Amino acid sequence: MKKIIIIAAAFLGIVFTACENELDLNSPNDLTTDQYWKTESDAQAGVNSIYAMFYKDGVWARWIYFRLDLTSDEGYSNSPWTELADWTRFNYINYNFWEGNVVTWRDTYKAIFRCNQVLANVPNIAFQNEEDKKKIIAQAKFLRALNYYYAAVIWEDIPLVLEPSEPADLPEQKNVAEIWIQIEKDLNEAFEDLPGSWPADQTGRPDKGAVKAFLAKTYMQQRKWTEAKGALDYLVTGAGAKYSLVPNYRDNFTDVNENNSESVFEIQFGDQRKGGTDEAQNAAVSSNRSQFFAPRGIGWSDGQARFWLVDAFKQENSIDGSLDVRLRWTLYYPDLLADFGDKTYDRNWEWNNDEAWFRKGSRDYQRDNEDYYNQVNYRLVRYADILLRYAEVLNELGNTAEAYQYVDLVRTRVNMNPLAVAHPEIGNDHDKFLERLKTERVLELAGESVRWEDLKRWGDLDTQASVDKIALRDPDFKNFTVGKNHRMPIPQSDVDNNPNLKQHPEY
Repeated sequence: MKKIIIIAAAFLGIVFTACENELDLNSPNDLTTDQYWKTESDAQAGVNSIYAMFYKDGVWARWIYFRLDLTSDEGYSNSPWTELADWTRFNYINYNFWEGNVVTWRDTYKAIFRCNQVLANVPNIAFQNEEDKKKIIAQAKFLRALNYYYAAVIWEDIPLVLEPSEPADLPEQKNVAEIWIQIEKDLNEAFEDLPGSWPADQTGRPDKGAVKAFLAKTYMQQRKWTEAKGALDYLVTGAGAKYSLVPNYRDNFTDVNENNSESVFEIQFGDQRKGGTDEAQNAAVSSNRSQFFAPRGIGWSDGQARFWLVDAFKQENSIDGSLDVRLRWTLYYPDLLADFGDKTYDRNWEWNNDEAWFRKGSRDYQRDNEDYYNQVNYRLVRYADILLRYAEVLNELGNTAEAYQYVDLVRTRVNMNPLAVAHPEIGNDHDKFLERLKTERVLELAGESVRWEDLKRWGDLDTQASVDKIALRDPDFKNFTVGKNHRMPIPQSDVDNNPNLKQHPEY
């Protein structure tokens, strides 16, 4: 299956220098910024280089999943690499631990640097069609906002860098509230110039719907419910209501039906190159997630799912009395064969009776092991998430009765009873509806990198009582310190090298 991978390898070799010493010479084989940024093709390659950051190991190729999935109560690490496992159970000793912290910070700001390069230089390039220029600038704003969004979720108070960086720069740290303001600004400006859809040969670039989705996420993390409803209105009932749930739930997690009607924004992965995650010409454009999250025997098993997820699926059967089919495609667990007749369990995997693994994005439908070159696209936002967010926002705004229908759309796809039928005890009670919605989001979205931001938005990490409840299903939260572990420490090397950057005081 041929895939569209947005990347411009030639651009990646550009050397950006800020040399003050005349003895520092540029390589005659490398371009400098003074030589570059002249043509439309330069601009296009520049914006494409931002997409290439999706394939770096600090972010969406590998390590960010340890932060978003395994640090949450959905997952954990039992890796023999103790320090790696410790960073999913809040035992942060070495703030400079590369795989747990530094490389994600580095690649996040590297992506932001590439965005800033485009935003600083492309406006000065003459284009035959000014609309093409606007689209390039708008993509850079969206991608800068996306990277700052996850940085705000993970670290909160961080440097806000809006110009191309120089080696001597000492960027100032900003409160997370200022980071959110900049994210909102970038997204609102990007919305004006991005199209409602892209032609098929440009699949993978953000459109207006992707912008509104990240605006909704941004507003919701700040509990700006009215603004969030406005963004979600566009996707659900307004001009951008072009999405629908695909009939087959699993089609969201294989390479068979990618970029479908349910996809709002997804990362385009491929297996056509077998290199590393560096800047080489043969650098991979693949996901490593399944290699690290696969069961023992077919992968590294450095990341696992908490078994309470299996039990959550089994609390309620479908209309015909069978198990919720989402369980089959969400998790590997010992009774997979007995529950669904799924013979993938017969393969040479190593199990314990109380263990489970994330299944979404695995390639068990075409092979019996995993590697570093998984080509399955990662659906960063899909319409089912949007519908459940819409229900959450309506409930927060006092429209609980109206919110039911959007949860029911998600439940109906997998043949579950309407929410009011299955759980009549909820009624129009805000708190009961929210508690049930927390479960609905787990059943639909487990292992899709949204749970950590959910826990933060709901305030479940803010009190000892709520953390104690989480610890009942995830013992790692016995290590969680309220007022501290809701955000990660900043890499200490950056703090030491920048007098304008302070370590979070709780660390």
